[in-house]
Amino acid sequence: MERGSAAPRQDLLPRAPLFEGALFFDSRLTLWANAHYTIPMPRPFSERQVRRGMQRRTFKPAGVPARELEEVVLGLDGAEAICLADLEGFYQEAAAQRMGVSRQTFGRIVESARRTIADAIINGKCLRIAGGEVIMRDEGEKRMKVAVPARAGQVDEHFGHCEGFSVFSLDEGRRIIGEERVDSPAGCGCRSNIASVLARMGVTHLVAGNMGEGAVRVLQANGIAVTRGATGSTREAVERFAAGTLTDSGVPCAGHERGNLGHGGGHQHGYDCGHDT
Repeated sequence: MERGSAAPRQDLLPRAPLFEGALFFDSRLTLWANAHYTIPMPRPFSERQVRRGMQRRTFKPAGVPARELEEVVLGLDGAEAICLADLEGFYQEAAAQRMGVSRQTFGRIVESARRTIADAIINGKCLRIAGGEVIMRDEGEKRMKVAVPARAGQVDEHFGHCEGFSVFSLDEGRRIIGEERVDSPAGCGCRSNIASVLARMGVTHLVAGNMGEGAVRVLQANGIAVTRGATGSTREAVERFAAGTLTDSGVPCAGHERGNLGHGGGHQHGYDCGHDT
């Protein structure tokens, strides 16, 4: 060693165990920071489906020029939500499917729309319907799914006690292109949530024999149109429906004069099933 040079102090040199521990501590600190201070990503915005006939228009109190009024705007998606939920009576799940959004998103849309309309009416503001990130859809149906209450391949006249449902897919030309089977829920089918189950499958129509008005209303609220009066095999019934030769008979269940939900008179379940006990 040269004169005048000092030997390095061993206590000042980095030690491997200490250095590795520092790296470990630093990684733990980074993980903790990421877990507690991660910047939330914005929720992706999905375009809402709106019927093409939904028009942009303005409403205001009579006798006051619109330029003198404060204006509130109801988006086309809000107007569509109000139409589905309040005018057509759809359940939220079915209405959400029509708009191509989740049930939670639909709930937020319709709540905001109701608040906007209430503000305009109560506070005398000008209400303008316009705007929104929407996709215009044609109301004419191109493809359909038709469910039929079935028993041994035949139309079961008792909707609430069928063995299951035959679900037929139809193309744009109303030709049958597929068939699937849905078993009835355990217990009396009309007490179950079969309407919402069918709606989630994309069923647009139900062809049946007899059915009470209560069940018809529940199915319609799930976005499923009902045609009664079908007989024979399930496939033939759907073919007649597709050809336009089967129309709703309007005949409710035999032995039922009341079409309400939760009626008495021997039935303890929710829908009119079309049979006597």
